Amino acid sequence: MKNLKVIAFTHKHVELKDLGNLVICNEELDYRLISLKNSLDIPEIFYIGTCNRVEFVFYGAHELTDEFVAEFMHKMNFCVPAERLQCFLGQVTKYSGMDALQHLFRMSCSLDSLVVGEKEILSQVRRAYDRCREAGFTGDFLRLMMDQLVKTAKEVYTYTNIARNPISVVSLAYRKLREVKLLENPRILIVGSGETNQNLAKYLKKHKYNNFVIFNRTVANASALVEELNAEVYPLSELKNYKKGFDVMITCTGAPEAIIDNELYTSLLNGETDRKVIVDLAIPNDIDADVIAKNPIHYIEVSSLQAIAEHNIQERYDELVHAERIINENIREFLPIIKQRRVEVAMRNVPEKIKEIRSTACNEVFAQDLNKLDPQAREVLEKVINYMEKKYIKVPMVMAKEILVKSSEAEQN
Repeated sequence: MKNLKVIAFTHKHVELKDLGNLVICNEELDYRLISLKNSLDIPEIFYIGTCNRVEFVFYGAHELTDEFVAEFMHKMNFCVPAERLQCFLGQVTKYSGMDALQHLFRMSCSLDSLVVGEKEILSQVRRAYDRCREAGFTGDFLRLMMDQLVKTAKEVYTYTNIARNPISVVSLAYRKLREVKLLENPRILIVGSGETNQNLAKYLKKHKYNNFVIFNRTVANASALVEELNAEVYPLSELKNYKKGFDVMITCTGAPEAIIDNELYTSLLNGETDRKVIVDLAIPNDIDADVIAKNPIHYIEVSSLQAIAEHNIQERYDELVHAERIINENIREFLPIIKQRRVEVAMRNVPEKIKEIRSTACNEVFAQDLNKLDPQAREVLEKVINYMEKKYIKVPMVMAKEILVKSSEAEQN
């Protein structure tokens, strides 16, 4: 286990905008890892790159000294100035042995994520490993570790509430919106085209909504959202002239005060009297309090969503203790697996050696004696030798495994 190593750059110590300098594209990954493996004699390795972490996981007899990590990073040939690379070396986190194993299990269970409980990290780790496995960069140890790691993460996500409830305001807003009984293809009026509305648009598009009209302060700045939703777009100044009605209004602008008062809202209704749905994600709110008081509205606004998000975050952190217990149980389970595998590898030549001994005995040492036996006696002797050969192959392996299991149990107790 002492040979498991991790060199990590994460959101905890590195600015997210800087992590992009360490991301390796797929086209260059094979070349860089081959060069690294050969020059530093690293038997197994894989690379993880996400929006909030870049990590190198490898198996090899190397001490993670400052000098080794500096050489490692130099061999990776990152396209950053020498002084910037030196800065990264001051932000690295190093793990070895059991600490590395604990870190990888926690990471894959999203206990160390920027957003605790986000399941995407497990998929990212699996894809990263599979990519390097297919390229031939990993081996027996990392394969066994990944099997146990995936099993652990699935148990954490299944048996705890760490990922059960959404904690982003956008995802909560969409959940609330889905709880309202909407028409089959509602008319959705979007005011503002910033990041919040762009993120919410991805949920809307995913569920096949397609009847959108967008109003933004400048039409040009709404181009990304327009393309995402294939929507009509108008300048915000034209909102007062819009007469096509709506079923859902989603608004999030950076205005310092409410931009939709009761007069504008009445104009937007254009005579319609049914209950509308408003999702107001602006701070301060874009919808004037007078509008809410005087009209039948199902109102979803950011302050109530933030309260739910904070509650859900606390619930996730409360689940950390249960997740840690599952991780520790799986680590205890994993250690005998590794030891048993070492025995299997060490003894993989036993069958061949026993066959060689049999061949020498039958064809050289006792050849003349065997030739004197009658066919019936020869057949009985063959059966005896075959039986003993199987036992001589099986028994030492079983005994070795039993000794290792008992040893591991004793260590844990």
